[in-house]
This record gives sequence, C-alpha cells and structure tokens, in this order.
Amino acid sequence: MKLANAEVPATVPSTIEAIRMVAGFDVEPTLTIDAGPPDALHQLDLQWHEKAWPVLAGPGAGTFLILPPGGGGAAVGWVPVTDIAPPGLPSRIAAVTGAAEFVALSADGMHLCAVTEEEYEYWIIVRSLG
Repeated sequence: MKLANAEVPATVPSTIEAIRMVAGFDVEPTLTIDAGPPDALHQLDLQWHEKAWPVLAGPGAGTFLILPPGGGGAAVGWVPVTDIAPPGLPSRIAAVTGAAEFVALSADGMHLCAVTEEEYEYWIIVRSLG
C-alpha cells in the first residue's frame, strides 16, 4: 500500500463507530473462512479480492481509507491509501502485524469492509453505510 493523495470525507464514521460495526456481538459476517487449513490466508486473500475488494475500491484507482492495522490505529484515524499490489491485502497485513485483521472504508465512506479473526475462522464483513 502507499499513501494516497485524497481527503477523508467529513461524513465517514468515527474510528470507534467503525470498530463497533465489525466487533459487536450482533455482527454477522458476509463470509467465513476456516482458519485451520495451511492455505487459510491464501483462501482469505482470494475471497477478500472477490467479495470485498470491488465494493471497497470501486471502479476508480483503488484508493480507500484504512485504520492503520495493529495497535493504535484508532488513535491515528482514517488514512487514505492505494493498494498497489492487489490481491493479497489480508495476508500482507498479517505478515507485518501478525494478524489479518483490519477495517477499511471506500473512499466515499459509503462502504465498510473488514477482516476479523474469530476463534477458528476469518470473517469478511462488507456493509453498506448509505
């Protein structure tokens, strides 16, 4: 990923609101992937690219907003980025942070997409906010 020259819309949810949208007890995943098999991260990458990436990146240049993965991301806030090497975003994040978890918004703030790690599964969450 690289930083994008884009503004964060004033209408996007706060970082805390976004985290609650993917971490609340009532959250339902769009898709689950069994975390047990050796190729689980590869499967996560494939499903992310098929189910979430088109919603997140839209027809544009692939720019979106992300909370920096790992500790302290909520304090930093939304960061505009462009993924210059899709597919494979979840496994690339896991390689750096040790976990495939992250929360992202489409550049217009209308779609939230996330990956969470649950007990034995990866969850892909795709939500329309409009």
